[in-house]
Amino acid sequence: MRRDELLDAAEDLLCDQGSTALTLSAVADRAGVSKGGLLYHFSSKEALIKGMVERLIDDFDQLMAAQSDPTYTERYLAATLEAVRSNRLRRWAVVTGASGNLFLLAPMREAMARWHREGLDDEPDRVASQIVRLACEGLWDVASHDPDLNAESDLRALEARCRALLKP
Repeated sequence: MRRDELLDAAEDLLCDQGSTALTLSAVADRAGVSKGGLLYHFSSKEALIKGMVERLIDDFDQLMAAQSDPTYTERYLAATLEAVRSNRLRRWAVVTGASGNLFLLAPMREAMARWHREGLDDEPDRVASQIVRLACEGLWDVASHDPDLNAESDLRALEARCRALLKP
């Protein structure tokens, strides 16, 4: 069993049943492996959560790097929409799993601070950029809870409106 499959199983468990259900045994059962197989990759529940947090940050950073838009905020918007459309980044599950441990949330807090501060002074309209970045956070959070809320046409309309806000 690969590491990502174990992380997927942990995220699925968190999304389906919440943080109290996240145990190593439950994750192993969900992944269809022995607890020893899980422990080979993750020595503890904290290591598993840390792996989910790190993967989430890495995935979003990769999405950001793949965007070709001219400003950081436009790339942030495009990466967020790609995350929502692909249902790749289920941040709520990760945050739920880490919420009881500030040490485990520290990398997420650092990433959020970086994502929301980077390039802000270079934007044509700093306030509009902040509004769009915050709207992205709201979209991502809501999509984590209700992935079927917005049809593709809704996402295109939201993107168009956000991009219009960013025009000087």
